[in-house]
Amino acid sequence: MPNKAYKFRLYPTPAQKILLAKTFGCVRLVYNHWLDRKISQYKEDQTTLSYTFCAKELTEMKKNDQYAFLKEVDSISLQQSLRHLDQAFQNFFNQPKKDFHDSNPKETERTAIRPSASIRTSSCPTAI
Repeated sequence: MPNKAYKFRLYPTPAQKILLAKTFGCVRLVYNHWLDRKISQYKEDQTTLSYTFCAKELTEMKKNDQYAFLKEVDSISLQQSLRHLDQAFQNFFNQPKKDFHDSNPKETERTAIRPSASIRTSSCPTAI
C-alpha cells in the first residue's frame, strides 16, 4: 500500500503568528543552548550529555526566571528539538563524515516544528 502525503497551508491569525514565532524562537534557543553544552562537554572530557539529562535540565531551566518564557510555548516542541539534537549527535558518531550541526534550524530556508496532538484546529480562537 503506497504512502500518501498531504500538504496544508495555514493562515494563522495575528495572535497565532505571535505564538508560532515564539515557538520557533524557543525551539531554536533550546537547540542552540544544548548544542553548545554538548560540544563543550565533549571537548572537556570526550563524553556527551544524554537526552534524558538534557530533558531533566530543560525542566529545571523553565523554572528559572531568566527562562520563564519557555513555559509559554508547546513543551513537546522543545522536547522534540532535544531529540533532534541527540539524534544528530548519534548520527555524527556513527557516521563521522556528517557534521552534526550541518542543518542548524536558523540556517535552513524553512522553519518547521513538529506539533503535538494537543494542538487544536478550530475549537479555540487562539489555537492553530
